[in-house]
Amino acid sequence: MSQTSQPRPAALARWLWAVALLVIAVVAVGGITRLTESGLSITEWKPVSGVLPPLTEAGWLAEFEKYKQIPEYKEINAGMSLAAFKGIFFWEWLHRILGRLVGLGLLVPLAWFAWRRAIPAGYGWRLLGLAALVGLQGAIGWWMVASGLVDRTDVSHFRLALHLLTALFLLAALVWTARDFSLMMHDPAAVRPRLAGAAWAVIAILFVQLLLGAWVAGLNAGYVASSWPSMNDHFVPEGIDWSRGVWFAFTNDPFLIHFLHRWWSWIAALALLLVARRLLRQGARTEAGLLVAVVAAQMMLGILTVVTGVSMWIAVLHQVTGAILVAIVAASLHRLGRHSA
Repeated sequence: MSQTSQPRPAALARWLWAVALLVIAVVAVGGITRLTESGLSITEWKPVSGVLPPLTEAGWLAEFEKYKQIPEYKEINAGMSLAAFKGIFFWEWLHRILGRLVGLGLLVPLAWFAWRRAIPAGYGWRLLGLAALVGLQGAIGWWMVASGLVDRTDVSHFRLALHLLTALFLLAALVWTARDFSLMMHDPAAVRPRLAGAAWAVIAILFVQLLLGAWVAGLNAGYVASSWPSMNDHFVPEGIDWSRGVWFAFTNDPFLIHFLHRWWSWIAALALLLVARRLLRQGARTEAGLLVAVVAAQMMLGILTVVTGVSMWIAVLHQVTGAILVAIVAASLHRLGRHSA
């Protein structure tokens, strides 16, 4: 029989913040996996047995043979050594393990809090939905990997974008719900914050920037120019292929997508700085300061990523800072949403 207990919003908030940090770690390792071209090194999806890497030399050779059958090895990495294969295998394996840890980090405490009846009314289904979203994210991840195993040497940038944006949505939802519990901790009768019209506009602008960033990553579009603010001595880069139509260019051409990601960032930054100004007017100095600082850091890291020719660690930091920015935007809009509610 379950024990009776009062809702524990403080403990719930701490739990969700911890899971949010783990999601940011997954995003970081995902960036490394992409930049080291490690994502196709594991050619099967084994949610349970895949927890352990090969433990014997024979096991490693068997995994390597599977990798040798896909186009990436045949067309790009032919002749790769077993030691090099182990290197790329590690990052993909770690990425998948961290994804499983996020799932366990949600499901196990959720079961405990539910058994203790510590979840406030109206939040049980939301928390269960967050846990289910992790499972969906795993399925999307495999769907993404599968796109690069037969006819391509890389994954579909559309599927990669869905995989990344789902992770960022999960992160934002974790932060929003954690802030709900923090508010409840101080005032159990507080009205839940809601998103107003202007907040939805900010979300739409940020979504476009994140989508473009994911496409830049999936198409390796960061490599098409290493100068800023011009692109190969032109404001609008040469080399955009319009021959297959405008829509195809806007969704597939690396030159155009890189160009759009560069300059849409200024629109996103302006929108977020307006959010920071509104936060200041409402006395939310902490959220405003964090938002301004992370926007500035993200803009600088984006420029450095370009001018360094996509230095791996700067690019990874750019991706991680983007995830942190999503978390801070969620927290900021939650603060503004108190007034809207």
